[in-house]
Order: sequence, then C-alpha cells, then structure tokens
Amino acid sequence: MATMESLIGLVNRIQRACTALGDYGGGDDQAFSSLWDALPSVCVVGGQSSGKSSVLESIVGRDFLPRGSGIVTRRPLVLQLQKTEDGQEEYAEFGHLPRRRFTDFSLVRKEIQDETDRVTGKTKQISPIPIHLNIYSPNVVNLTLIDLPGLTKVAVEGQPESIVQEIENMVRNYVEKPNCIILAISPANQDIATSDAIKLAREVDATGERTFGVLTKLDLMDKGTHALDVLEGRSYRLQHPWVGIVNRSQADINKNVDMLAARRKERDYFASSPDYGHLSSKMGSEYLAKLLSKHLESVIKARIPSITSLINKSIDELESELDHLGRPIAVDAGAQLYTILELCRAFDKIFKEHLDGGRPGGDRIYGVFDNQLPAALRKLPFDRHLSIQNVRKIVSESDGYQPHLIAPEQGYRRLIEGSLNYFRGPAEASVDAVHFVLKELVRKSIGECQELKRFPTLQSAIAGAGNQSLEKFREEGKKTVTRLVDMESSYLTVDFFRRLPQEIEKLGNQGVNPRENTRENTAATPAFDRYADGHFRRIGSNVSSYVTMVSETLRNSIPKAVVYCQVKEAKQNLLHYFYTQIGKKEGKQLSDLLDEDPALMERRKLCAKRLELYRKARDEIDSASWVR
Repeated sequence: MATMESLIGLVNRIQRACTALGDYGGGDDQAFSSLWDALPSVCVVGGQSSGKSSVLESIVGRDFLPRGSGIVTRRPLVLQLQKTEDGQEEYAEFGHLPRRRFTDFSLVRKEIQDETDRVTGKTKQISPIPIHLNIYSPNVVNLTLIDLPGLTKVAVEGQPESIVQEIENMVRNYVEKPNCIILAISPANQDIATSDAIKLAREVDATGERTFGVLTKLDLMDKGTHALDVLEGRSYRLQHPWVGIVNRSQADINKNVDMLAARRKERDYFASSPDYGHLSSKMGSEYLAKLLSKHLESVIKARIPSITSLINKSIDELESELDHLGRPIAVDAGAQLYTILELCRAFDKIFKEHLDGGRPGGDRIYGVFDNQLPAALRKLPFDRHLSIQNVRKIVSESDGYQPHLIAPEQGYRRLIEGSLNYFRGPAEASVDAVHFVLKELVRKSIGECQELKRFPTLQSAIAGAGNQSLEKFREEGKKTVTRLVDMESSYLTVDFFRRLPQEIEKLGNQGVNPRENTRENTAATPAFDRYADGHFRRIGSNVSSYVTMVSETLRNSIPKAVVYCQVKEAKQNLLHYFYTQIGKKEGKQLSDLLDEDPALMERRKLCAKRLELYRKARDEIDSASWVR
C-alpha cells in the first residue's frame, strides 16, 4: 500500500526530473511539457501585499523569499518541498544551479532576486519564465507550490500600463489548467467581495472544486471585528473549507524570529482567540500544509490512470523520435563506410521516386517539354527574319553579280540556315530548365531523407557531388541538342527543293493578268518578275514551311536528347563519381563526413534522458499498490 508521502513524493520526483530536462508547464517543447501539466500542483494566487509570501514561508518553515513594497514576485517560483528524515540538514537547490546546495536560506532569497534580475533586469518588469527551487527538510510535507506574481489594478512607476493585464494573463495561464489546485490568498482586513484571488478563481473554477480559500492577517482586523462569516463559508462558500492564517508581524520579521517559533505563536493565537477558538484545529499554516497535501494525494490517486496513459504515450513518441534520430555512429572505418553508402542509397531512392512519380517534382520536367519548349519555339522571330524586305536582301546578297536563273538556291540555303540557328536558344534553354529541376530535386531529396538529417557535412558532400554530376550531364545535353540543330542545318531535305521548280512554273503560268483578256495576252509567253514582292513572298513562305517542318522534328527530338543525356544519367550515375572517391577515403575522412549536427546530438541525448525518466516513472507507478 502506498503512503501519502510516496504518492506525492513520486509526483515530486517526476516533476523535478522534468524540470532538470526543461520539461515544465509553459516550456517551449509542447510535446513534453504536457506531462508536467498532467501532474497536480498548487498555485498560490493573491493580490500584491495579500500575504502570499508569508503563507509560503509558514508552510516551509523558513524565511527565504524576497520582500519589499510593490511587486516583489516578478517570475513564477516553482517550489517543490521534499520531506526528509528527522535530524537531516535542511537545504535548497535551484533548477538552474543543480549541483549547488544552499543551507543558508538568506542566500536562497538573494539567489531568487538575482535570478529574477538576470531575466527581467533591475526593473519592475515581469517574465513568465519560472524559477525552480527544491527544498529538502524534515519540517515540510511533500508538496509542489507555484508562487505567482501578485495581481494588481494599477501600474506603478517604472512599469508599462499593460503590466496589469500581463500579470493576470500569466496567472490565468497557470490556474485555468484542470490539474491546478488554486490557493486563493485574501487579506482578512479587506472586503472578501473585492478579493482579486477569489474573483479570478471564480472565473476559472466556477464550481470551486479546485479552490482553497486562505484568509491572512486575521490579527490585523479592526478591534471588535472578526472573519467568521468568511471562515465558516457564509460570505463566500467553497467546496473546501477556508483556512485562517496569522502572518508574522513586521517586528518579528525585523527581529528574524524563527519560523518554528512563529508557528507556535500562530497556534497559541487561534487556541486562545475567543472568536476562532472553536476552529483552532482547522486553522494555521501547519493545518493548511497538511490539508493541501492530503487533497493532493486524493487528486493524484484519481489522476494515476491518465498520468500512466500520458507517460506511455510519451514513451512511444520518444522511441519513435529516437528511431528517426538514428543510433550513435560506429567508430570502425568499415562500418562508417557502410553507413555512408547506406545513406547515399537512401537519398538515391528518394531522388528516383521524385523522377518516377512516387514523389512530386518529376512532372516539372515534362512541363518543360510540353509547355516551355513549344512556347519558346512559337516565339522565335521568324516573321521578322522572313519578311519581304529581309528575304529580298538575303536573296540579292546571295546572288552576287549574277542573278539566279530559276530558283535562288543560295538564297534559300542562307534563309533556312539563318532560321534554323534560332532553334539553338530554345534547345539550350530546355537543357538548362531540366538541369535546374534536377538540381532542385537533389536539394529536396536531401531534405526529405530523414537518415541524412543527422549529418550536415555528408549532406553537403552529396549535394556537391550531385550538382557536379548534373553540370557534366548539362554540358553533354547542350552538346547533343546543338548537334541536332546543326544536323538540320548541315543537310536540307532534298524533296523540299525538288518541289520548288514545279511550284515556280505553276505560279509563273498564273502570272497572266486576267483583266487583260486579249488575244495577244492569251497567246503570250507567261511573264514572271523575279524582283516583284510576290516572288520574295513565295520564297519566304517556302522557307517558313520548311522551318515549320524542322520545328516539329526538333520539338520531338530535343526532349529525347535531354532525357537521354540528363534525366537517365541522373537516375543511373548521379553519385557514380562520389562512390569511386569515397572508397579511397581513410578513417579520419570518413569520420568527418559523419560529423553530426551538435544540436541533433543534444536532441538525441535529451530524448534518451526523457525516455529513461518516463520509463522509470512508469515502473514506479506500476510497482506500487495505490490506495483506493
């Protein structure tokens, strides 16, 4: 059967371990901070100067909190109390100073102040980053308390106007969690209806199931008045009983009156009070600590199944993440070479999936052939090159001092060759476009290869080797598509020229003017003016027809050449040169390639520690026979 101390002690140990690993409510790592949020804790809420610090010090039995006017608590203080064996020395440890023990509690107060100033500066600003403090003492009960900045209605000098809302938002962020027990501190010498703590508690815990009301400064009420209406639940009823506290007086604080003596003085006050004597057994800081501890035990017992479920879920997530992060690297050169080759194969598999359609990206290559290349071919300036003026100029220059007799063959050749040269641009642009797609796919494949994420140096090496190969493939692709264009220029299709004399003769016969329907013209020899616009227009039209035929041929052959020289080579030989070079590297060079990202190594180390923590917590819960 588990005792109350073992139940609460277990939760405290888990919380301390979470704190050591940076896992706590409000932490950056949401995946793991949920465990902290699932563990019950007690948040101390109250207005400024409501006596929060005195209540905490009374529960601990030590004077250790900073004091002063205005806002003193400017960061949440997560206070974990751990009961030790009688006779053992009391000491404190901070989460940010895990190997330093404080036995002088005046130094604890100073460190709280100094650690606050490290984050907020020596101003009156606040910060949601908590300070974690563990206190080990035989005079405490196992308990986790969170001291929050005091609620206020007005910003003081040195504070922005938004400080009022900032403090409320910070406090609300803690107390609205369903596993938070609210310790609402209200001074007895003020109307309970104006209590900031009760107002906020009512908003987040309407039923009052999570709220404990604490009334401080009972000894400072006006003579002849008392707070029985509040303490007995008539003014404001809660699910749990109100507890009255008598704080140390300022004179006691100035005289450094021992906290244990202050507890005795508090007990005597209630025992001898004519107003509160009948409630004395349920008043005071000692009773409050025991009441909270007992309630915390019952909450923990109710939460055990959900905590166990969350721990199991966290274990599964951590094991999955460790699988993604991979195992530590072997030191043997052979094993390292094998690891590198396996990583290269994993990358190569993803790269091929992009090309073959298993992953997106390869379709962009088809887009180059189906959209970009045809569009570029349509935009070529053939209209300008085959204009009547340019055709006349080129044909005339080709004829020289002897005009052509039948068809201007040299003019045709020069016009065709000039037109075909325009195809070089779209051909080379297609090569470049596919090159950039392949280069982008290399980058994406490296990023998507989970196994490679561990090794930034190897990532860079693979990227460099892949891009170097792609450059080589691009050069070969450009040579090939340029040859295709040159081949079209070097030998023109003969049938095209064989049709020209027949067409000219046919057109020449049509040169008779039909409007002059005279006997002379009917019998006349067909007239054909080789210097008329119609003649050069026909030449331009014939060349355009030939160029269109060549364009259709290149539109089909250029993609074939690009795929053969670039895409196919990338699929088969992207890392071929890298493989030949990696086999020549020595152990030190292989180790350098497997130099992991320090942040990733730290992540694996942290995950391993968390996994150990959660497994240990699960084992402790499973091995205990909980009180029902």
